[in-house]
Amino acid sequence: MVSVLFSVLTVGGISLTSYVIVTESMAEVARERPVRVASINSRVLDLQAREIETDITAEHDIDSPEGLQAAMAQYLSQADTIFGQRLPAEPQITILDSRLEPLWASSDIALIPGVDGQRRAAIDTGVQTTSEVERSSMFAGLIGPTVFDIHVAHAPIVLPGGEPGLLDISYYPFREEAVIDAVRPPMAVLAVSAMLIMVVMMQTSMGWVLKLVNDLRNTADSIDAGRLDVRLPESGEHEIGDLARSINGLIERLHKRAEVQARFVADASHELATPVAGIRGYTNILRAWGGEDPEVRSEAIAAIDRESRRMARLCGNLLSLVRSDQAVHVKATQFDANALAREALAAAATRHHEKGLDITGPEDGQLFMTSDPDRVEDILSVLLDNACKYTPEGGRVTLSTHRLQDSIIFEITDTGVGIPPEDLPNIFERFYRSDLSRSDTTGGFGLGLAIAKTTSDVLHGSIDVRSTVGEGSVFTVRLPRG
Repeated sequence: MVSVLFSVLTVGGISLTSYVIVTESMAEVARERPVRVASINSRVLDLQAREIETDITAEHDIDSPEGLQAAMAQYLSQADTIFGQRLPAEPQITILDSRLEPLWASSDIALIPGVDGQRRAAIDTGVQTTSEVERSSMFAGLIGPTVFDIHVAHAPIVLPGGEPGLLDISYYPFREEAVIDAVRPPMAVLAVSAMLIMVVMMQTSMGWVLKLVNDLRNTADSIDAGRLDVRLPESGEHEIGDLARSINGLIERLHKRAEVQARFVADASHELATPVAGIRGYTNILRAWGGEDPEVRSEAIAAIDRESRRMARLCGNLLSLVRSDQAVHVKATQFDANALAREALAAAATRHHEKGLDITGPEDGQLFMTSDPDRVEDILSVLLDNACKYTPEGGRVTLSTHRLQDSIIFEITDTGVGIPPEDLPNIFERFYRSDLSRSDTTGGFGLGLAIAKTTSDVLHGSIDVRSTVGEGSVFTVRLPRG
């Protein structure tokens, strides 16, 4: 229905416009023809009338009524010869006297009624005038024979004896009407053919587009049902192909995210199951023997405390991740980046003092920046904790700072296990853990780096990493100076 309606409106509008242009052009020709004929011939007729008058005056006494009447009769008897030689066949000619009484007419339809006002103005002013007699509207020819208006030119002339007269040239546009009637059927056939062709082309193109839309709908339904293995055809360098490629990319990212989240659920379940099992086991020990044996009771309480703190860390990481997703307000204040770095480094050293790491911080001196100090500390704490966790006992962790143009650079270097090259593009994804970190005894959950990356984005900064397996890693944080 849409294609048919569009085709009818488009082709119909073009065809109607073409018809109006052709019709108006032919009407303009019909309008100008009598004016041109009258302009050319009125002077000739006037000169011939003077010549005839001279000849007739020599034969008749025009001073007497009888002589003037005889002279006029002889003048009109020569009208056929005059008009036959000087005027084309189409116009209808009428000669009128000063009282607008017809003296001679070329046919019964030559004299057009209802335009005496224009005739009188031509005689009184001696200037040629025109009239137009409406017979039908322009669009009547769409459903029937074409009928144009009749155009009349009123040219003042001088009759024998010096009496003013009027030459009426009436033009019936039969020729122009015949042209329009002749071209109308081919135009109608052409318009209908164009409509059919356009309908077929639109049906074909719309069918192709609707098929792609249907594929999109089916894909969306599949995604809603949990199936992320469907893909749209990406053929063609056009907007639909670009849309299909974008949607396929979105599906791929959703599929990857779903796999990561599924892996996280499994890892989180495992991480939670282990401390829960330990807590339940030591609870049973306390029930059975803890009351009598102080050593067993002390060991069970310590284990329960250790496992509960592990669960608290997991819950805290999850809460931080949820908060990083929400709209946050950045509290921008000026602070010393070196002092903040030393505080974060001291806190990390306290948390990992049992490993005997060589931990060094930035050199003495001040390095001011304007940002949110709490969030900068969050980023440094995550990266320092990671560096300390994955660095063996006796290893080295270094935090350095410096200014680079309008940025402050924090660089955390460790001599830990390193990150495999295939894992580097994914380490900032939520819930992602490389095989090395998974097999380690650190108990990480794959959330810290994702939180640090999200926080740096909030501060309009960036985090880069370089790493070599077995040698260590370097995390570079770049934040605006303010």
